[in-house]
Amino acid sequence: MMAGLFLLAVLFALSLYVLAPETPATRGPILLASFVAILLGSLLGILFLLRWLLRPYHQLLGEAQRASVADEMLKSQDEAEFVLETFQSVVTQLQEQRKALEQLSAEARERANSAEKFSERIVASLPSGLIAFDGAGLSMAINTPGRALLEVNGSALGEPYQQLFSNQEELTKMVGDCLETGTVYRRSEIQTVSPDGRMRRLGATIAPIELPPERGPRGALCLLTDITEVTELREQVALKNNLESLGEMSAGLAHEFKNAIATLQGYAQLLQSLELNDKAQAAAGSLLNEVRNLSSMVTAFLNFARPQPLQLDQVSLFDLVRDCTDELRAKIDVEVDPSLSVRADERMLRLALLNLIRNGIEANPDGCVVVSATRDDSNVVIKVRDSGPGIAAADLQKIFIPFFTTKAKGHGIGLALTHRIITQHGGTLTAANAPDGGAVFTIKLSRG
Repeated sequence: MMAGLFLLAVLFALSLYVLAPETPATRGPILLASFVAILLGSLLGILFLLRWLLRPYHQLLGEAQRASVADEMLKSQDEAEFVLETFQSVVTQLQEQRKALEQLSAEARERANSAEKFSERIVASLPSGLIAFDGAGLSMAINTPGRALLEVNGSALGEPYQQLFSNQEELTKMVGDCLETGTVYRRSEIQTVSPDGRMRRLGATIAPIELPPERGPRGALCLLTDITEVTELREQVALKNNLESLGEMSAGLAHEFKNAIATLQGYAQLLQSLELNDKAQAAAGSLLNEVRNLSSMVTAFLNFARPQPLQLDQVSLFDLVRDCTDELRAKIDVEVDPSLSVRADERMLRLALLNLIRNGIEANPDGCVVVSATRDDSNVVIKVRDSGPGIAAADLQKIFIPFFTTKAKGHGIGLALTHRIITQHGGTLTAANAPDGGAVFTIKLSRG
């Protein structure tokens, strides 16, 4: 605008100068008029320039008059001072609001950090193993119980679930299904084998979790619990109840069998006393041997079906194991502290150890049986280990059932009787396969 007025005044002056006659009488007034026109245009331009420059000032003044803080400042008649005070007040309010925002932001960060730490403490305090996977199946978090169950270290973070669960095919399949389809598994039981050859049972709960977009569409949360002791205890209770019922039902029948067998044994001995030919004598001898074997089996079954009350006393394990090795006269290594003792029925505990050691010898007659005993906080642990082929995985849960045997000449009573004796003492008896071969029977008895 200012430039336009100035140009207009200049053009007007030039027009007068060009159109006016070239005489001294007329050129002087024309030049004066041109000068006045240019001066007026310049003044008008300067006025418009000042107005344009002061426009932000007037806008700020108007906003300050409309602000809530303007009531007290209107007492000042100086507009510049009023605007300055208003500007300073606005700046002060902005600084206070910035401080308030910074405080709120700090509190939000503190709450977020506190929530994160609290979540980490919860995860770390869980007695169950927790493993979280992202959408690609890579581990995001593993707590201490989870590392213990999987037997891995801190470097397991970022590894695929196929590698973490390389020894648990069933668990690998479940996590894969959860990641692909969102399938939920609740309290599933999984059977695994530990590096020492011991069967372990894990309770698994697997569910999908929502993740940030960069982690993938869906993750998986896996909770693992070692329920081996619980399931073993449950099976032992069930086995004990079944054996008690079996014993009560068959004790009378076994007693009648024993009476009949005694009669057969008498007739067999009578036949041997008669003057018979060689074939008849051989048949009578074979009959007598079979009757004696049958009588031995029925006697063992009666001992199992009708347990006698325990005569508890303090028993030296070293002396007891030595007596067993002297009786069996086989290659047996004894690793027992001479000072170790347990409160038990010496006769019954001796019978149980004899059965276990004898089974170890029969598993590999040319091998060696190792009998060891240690103590922990509350128990005495006795282990009988052989160098045989071990026990088939399908038979580990059956070997303590009466009449179950894998031997060509066996009644299946020895291990069942041993299990009942240990259970009657308030202890536990378990079987497993050693990593380098052979079977291991473990007895746990209270130190008393």
